[in-house]
Amino acid sequence: MFSSLFATIRNYGLLQKGYIYQQRFSLVNIKLKWVKDPTLDAVVAGHRDLKAAGILLSIIASSSECCLPIYRLNPHRRQLGLPCDLKLSTFIRRYPNVFVESNFLDSGGTPVPNFGLSPQALKLYHDQESILEHNQLELRDRLCRLLMLTRDRILPLQTIDQLKWDLGLPYDYLHSFVPNHPDRFSLVRLPDDRVGLKLLFWDDKLAVSELLKNASLQQDREDIKNGSLAFPVSFTRGFGMKRKCMEWLKEWQKLPYTSPYTNASHLDPRTDESEKRVVGVFHELLHLTLHKQTERKNVSNLRKPLALPQKFTKAFERHPGIFYLSNKNDTQTVVLREAYNGRELIQKHPLVRIKEELATLLKKGFLDRSKGVYKKDRDENLVDEMEKEVCINEKTRELSL
Repeated sequence: MFSSLFATIRNYGLLQKGYIYQQRFSLVNIKLKWVKDPTLDAVVAGHRDLKAAGILLSIIASSSECCLPIYRLNPHRRQLGLPCDLKLSTFIRRYPNVFVESNFLDSGGTPVPNFGLSPQALKLYHDQESILEHNQLELRDRLCRLLMLTRDRILPLQTIDQLKWDLGLPYDYLHSFVPNHPDRFSLVRLPDDRVGLKLLFWDDKLAVSELLKNASLQQDREDIKNGSLAFPVSFTRGFGMKRKCMEWLKEWQKLPYTSPYTNASHLDPRTDESEKRVVGVFHELLHLTLHKQTERKNVSNLRKPLALPQKFTKAFERHPGIFYLSNKNDTQTVVLREAYNGRELIQKHPLVRIKEELATLLKKGFLDRSKGVYKKDRDENLVDEMEKEVCINEKTRELSL
């Protein structure tokens, strides 16, 4: 069914429609208000701690002894996204059913915190590794599609690092994942002396956007023929839109859709047609993420690689029916509205289920800790240690006599 639809679209020149379309409309100065969405805010709220805990779990589990002192974890702090005034050790101690603390004395006799993983957390890590192994090709294609969105099929490693959690890539993807696909990826030196990842093979089968894939289910047949695909739109309850804005949005949806995988250099950045292409790029980019969301700052340095106009992230604000900008966690997070039914993600990658299990574990550990459950365990362990020390001292005394 999809092949026939794709053939129809190709026959009508949808993928090339933008090249021959006469751009008649300048960028309309429409400003839609931001309305708080408590449901999607709740989705975003717990994501920061989940991401930080997930990254720490991978770092600790990958170490030789599956246990690391705090000074070995502190250098990774920037990628965790935690508040600047929150000590890393304080964050880790919030979840004692995930991270197990011990201590050792340094050369000066000062106790140094050492963090390992609980059996439950270690099991989740091994389950995650198994899923990564079984979904290797799917994740490969996901990374390929990200690079295919770019103008030169290259992205700096720093940019991919910012997105790897959202994309579901292994923490150490550069060593455990990329070398497994030498026919697809290569490391290159960029003009600014940074290292980038380059796509070696263009796959036409992957160069089909999610909007295009779902066209037969969501679009009018005539619109498909005309190449004017519309984005799924929904608004927060209570969102009121003026008639002028409604008319603009209706006309904007009828504009030609330019695939994010095609060259769009022909488009005038001062037109609504260009903005529709920008929206299409981010619509596709968010579809590549596991949770259909990412922090706004993660895409702020994608302007040149994606060949986007200045102030391109304004598209998030101008299209609140497609994207939701959450201000939770002291940052802005872009969420793809169509991907959620209330708080539930409609399509869940197997890795999402692992992350949900980790989130449940984090929540339980935090609540149990607040109830003093782990304090009781620590006190009992301290008593056990004292009793052992007394026994050893008594035996030593008996032997000396």
